[in-house]
Amino acid sequence: MTTQPPRTLHLNAFLMNAGHHDAAWRHPSSRPERITDLSYFQELARTAERGKLDSIFFADGVALWGKARHNALGGFEPLTLLSAIAAVTEHIGLIATVSTTFNEPFNLARKFASLDHLSGGRAGWNIVTSGTVDEARNFNRDEHLEHHVRYERAREFLEVALKLWDSWEDDAIVLDRAAGVYADTDKLHPAAHRGAHFQVAGPLNVPRSPQGYPLLVQAGSSEDGKEFAAQYAEAVFTAQQTLADGQAFYKDLKSRLARYGRSEEDLLVLPGIAPLIGSTEAEAKELERELTELQVPAYGLAQLSGMLGVDLTGLPLDGPLPELPDERDINGNKSRFTLVAELGRREGLTLRELIARLGAGRGHRVFAGTPEQVADQLQEWFTQGAADGFNIMAPVLPTGLSDFVDHVVPVLQRRGLFRTEYTGRTLRDHYGLPRPVNRHVTA
Repeated sequence: MTTQPPRTLHLNAFLMNAGHHDAAWRHPSSRPERITDLSYFQELARTAERGKLDSIFFADGVALWGKARHNALGGFEPLTLLSAIAAVTEHIGLIATVSTTFNEPFNLARKFASLDHLSGGRAGWNIVTSGTVDEARNFNRDEHLEHHVRYERAREFLEVALKLWDSWEDDAIVLDRAAGVYADTDKLHPAAHRGAHFQVAGPLNVPRSPQGYPLLVQAGSSEDGKEFAAQYAEAVFTAQQTLADGQAFYKDLKSRLARYGRSEEDLLVLPGIAPLIGSTEAEAKELERELTELQVPAYGLAQLSGMLGVDLTGLPLDGPLPELPDERDINGNKSRFTLVAELGRREGLTLRELIARLGAGRGHRVFAGTPEQVADQLQEWFTQGAADGFNIMAPVLPTGLSDFVDHVVPVLQRRGLFRTEYTGRTLRDHYGLPRPVNRHVTA
């Protein structure tokens, strides 16, 4: 009888400019002047790789998020940036957020296949449908597509991309110089797709990549989002505030997989956590207090307004949340709306208090403590059915990431919860996921 190796957790570093806290750029340990400096992000990636993390990840949108007057906003397009990072790293996975609403499948499939080749099989795609009207207005639209329409388009978009990634069989390139044959064209296949949103002939003009296609990641937690994840995603980034909420989400999402012929091991759940790390608990709490005091209330109020879909301008900061619409009436990020609204109501927070609570994680869980205490939190969620790993959101960069790598990762390693060396080459290897079989290959 063979014994299964012990289950170990997965760690992704979610990198965001000066850090995830909305006041990070004002903290003396941050480097906001470097957010358009390639070497800065290459250094962050190498730090994550030094910690043997599975991957790094960049969020993205196609509009300027928030008010640039009060935060270090704007930056690189992630696929371009990750291609440059690929050149100076060997193992770390490279996950880019790209929208299905404001792109075309052929171009996107080509870009991800290129990144997977350039990196030797380390590409991942965080699939989003985009959530703001500001993005729509940058693409010839006055209003955003309806939520369910965005997910219908996303499903068809992904189906087309998968056809294109499979359009070259793995052994299509024969390189027969003597016969003058570069590729066996019987092993190139048109996508031949005609659907409600897309018409794509194919084949792709990039051969099949090392992973077959990039690791598919998804981050929506609405009903549409969870059903999309159950059908397609291989990893899910999610925001959960409590262990009970995390366990409920984990159980719900995993229970949906069977209807698509998938097992629970086919999909990894990685909640976000913003760890404020100190050599003592008091030191960690002091960092949290410093960042809260650096917040600009006008920025936090505008960010909260965006999350809730309600203009809170002019309301007293020390007053409660106003009456809010139902989730069904929200056309933006439904799951984040519900999480933030429930947090405010459950704890009776004023607007000022809610802005402070959201400053570091925008709805993701925030925890301040020692490396051992942070590791305890990760271990509890991992062993109690709430997570397969975590999306690490350093409140301040670069120090928050180096503190996690240098002080939390060794604790997890000593406990046997995390790798001490990379054992595979590709991002799928890191996540323990198989390389997909080309749809055109028969037994």
